[in-house]
Amino acid sequence: MVLTRVRPDDESQGATPGEPTRAAAPSGGCRGVAPRTIKPSGGCRGVAPPHNQAATQTSATTHRHESSSATPGEPTRAAAPSGGCRGVAPPHNQTVRTAELVVTANDGNARAGSVELTHGVVETPAFMPVGTRGAVKGLDSTDLAGVGAQMVLSNTYHLMLRPGAETVAAMGGLGAFQGWNGPTLTDSGGYQIFSLDPTVTEEEAVFRSTYDGSEVRLSPEEAMRVQQLLGADVAMVLDVLIGLPAAREAVQAALEQTLRWAQRCRDVHTNPDQALFGIVQGGTDPDLRVWSARETAALDFDGYAIGGLSVGESPEERDLALEAGVPELPADRVRYVMGLGDAEGVLAAVARGCDLFDCVWPTRLARHGRVLTPDGDFNLRRSEYRADPRPLHDECTCLACSQVSRSYLRHLLSTKELSVFRLLSIHNLAYTLGLMAQTRAAIAAGTFTDHHHTVIERRANGVPG
Repeated sequence: MVLTRVRPDDESQGATPGEPTRAAAPSGGCRGVAPRTIKPSGGCRGVAPPHNQAATQTSATTHRHESSSATPGEPTRAAAPSGGCRGVAPPHNQTVRTAELVVTANDGNARAGSVELTHGVVETPAFMPVGTRGAVKGLDSTDLAGVGAQMVLSNTYHLMLRPGAETVAAMGGLGAFQGWNGPTLTDSGGYQIFSLDPTVTEEEAVFRSTYDGSEVRLSPEEAMRVQQLLGADVAMVLDVLIGLPAAREAVQAALEQTLRWAQRCRDVHTNPDQALFGIVQGGTDPDLRVWSARETAALDFDGYAIGGLSVGESPEERDLALEAGVPELPADRVRYVMGLGDAEGVLAAVARGCDLFDCVWPTRLARHGRVLTPDGDFNLRRSEYRADPRPLHDECTCLACSQVSRSYLRHLLSTKELSVFRLLSIHNLAYTLGLMAQTRAAIAAGTFTDHHHTVIERRANGVPG
């Protein structure tokens, strides 16, 4: 069986057998922290690494996508059949950009706008709920629309295994398959390279299926084939993700391989109705972040993701990485921080010029009985809520808050009634998506700095219970 990969699973309890449940990163992200070592595999598109370091070379036979005529001391160049990394690469069979970002307001580095995709317009900054297997756990498309979701993310790795990309394509594509009329995004499987620890070569990643143990091969070309069958509005290049902290040479090797794979993805992506986003790597090293951002931007993707974060770094390290890399990305393209979903982290990234986010954070916390509010978060399982008649939060108008009390929801949790996971997920997503709407309005009004400060102070000092 051949494989494609995807983004973070919307899992906590009931994780897929064989795939580890992710620990929350110190920065509030969605990812685990187990670092893995990628063997350095040559350099990246002919651009010397920072600090005049020569990229580590492999003694293995040169890969078919690399040239053998690199300048001594310079990283091995990947062949550029459609344009070199330093120039602007030709469009991947497109005459019109598929994800056109229109910025309507700036407030410092924060920006608000909209991006037009095949299945609709997304107002930014925006947060995407994660529907790993084509569904946000416990919710349907009506629930998602009701809480203000604009775009939903799904996991290529899992969908290609179950039910299979061909089945999804036969059902009309990902949106039609799950009954969602809005835009969708599929990750390429890079997170599974981090979480499932496959064998990674220059050609591909080789996994054991989390479902039946069969061998699954995922190359950049296969990732593009599967994502084009799934038919999401946005596809992601296949990247190499490693956990942090990690040695600089390992981070650089993953960055370089990601760039080579990005070119291969670009060369075979042909769907004019699907945007293709590149992914910036570089860990928490500012120089590597700048280098990766410049080289990825030179490939001229429809949008750009900042990957390799929420995998063990501190909030301070995350922010420094964003400050280094984001300014190197085109101002007219979407900047998407992968795996970031807590209020503090998202607002910090918006303040640094980022537009799009995803994470299992709100729904995973909901399944553990943790409630998000403007005054901080609280655990509904605590005994003090046994006879509490109040809604989860007085200012919230979601389905849970408008119909039932904390006491009732706690009862559902204690008796393991499945409806509670839906109700708490609706509430946590309503909070997160409502925060994004407030943030867009604050940027438009020129009051983002005050908004950011107020949100952080209130969440830190409020009394949620």
